Amino acid sequence: MKPRGTRGTTIALAQLPVVKGAVAENLEMHLAYIQNAAVRGADLVVFPELSLTGYELELLEQLALLKDSEVFDTLSTAAVAHNIVVIAGCPLISEGRKPQIGAVICFPSGERAFYAKQYLHEGEAVYCSTGNESYLCTVNGTRIALAICADFANPSHAEAASAQQAEVYIASALISEAGYEVDAQLLAAMAKRHQFPVLLANHISNTGGWQTCGKSGAWNVDGELAITADGTEACIVICAINGGALGASLVTNLPIEDSCPLG
Repeated sequence: MKPRGTRGTTIALAQLPVVKGAVAENLEMHLAYIQNAAVRGADLVVFPELSLTGYELELLEQLALLKDSEVFDTLSTAAVAHNIVVIAGCPLISEGRKPQIGAVICFPSGERAFYAKQYLHEGEAVYCSTGNESYLCTVNGTRIALAICADFANPSHAEAASAQQAEVYIASALISEAGYEVDAQLLAAMAKRHQFPVLLANHISNTGGWQTCGKSGAWNVDGELAITADGTEACIVICAINGGALGASLVTNLPIEDSCPLG
């Protein structure tokens, strides 16, 4: 039996519109969602794959960020101000190699970490290189594993997370309507096999030539879909996890335009 977090953890899945290559504009939207997630009691908010730039492979080299980027400073400031862990999708500069499809993880302590996608979709290797290390963090005593899209299609990724005693598995992804059913079956089977809730944060915008389908949501340890967003509506899905049990509620119609992220 895996050890379980004792305090419970509330995770927000951000389903938001993203503008092609517009890092500054997308960052402002992230800040608004971070505030909304924090107000609703979330301990962690996670955004889709390449959420800060859009899934624009041809622009990866141009948009890739250094780990000391001011963009990450801004996200870190928000994490501290709102006492929330922030996971945002971004292209990362990889010295001597092609950029990586990655994520920045900002903690309320001011610390930050990074994860780079380990398994690539067909065609991605033309534009980017892979990461070689798994990533887990602990929030309120709950061990959380992070995947970026194609990671979860490779069974060894979830196997490694389970071996590292992960209690929750989060996939930050880009999934189209045509691909959703197959991916949903993979995520459901993973939850049941490894006995941890599996959460999905997906895009709603047309990005990189893909019309994405939203439907961010979560599967419980029985492999059942416990909650899903209403298609491509901009929203936050709130998932409360305690002792491996998953409770969830859907937050929609966010007053994003009225938000003052750091006020």
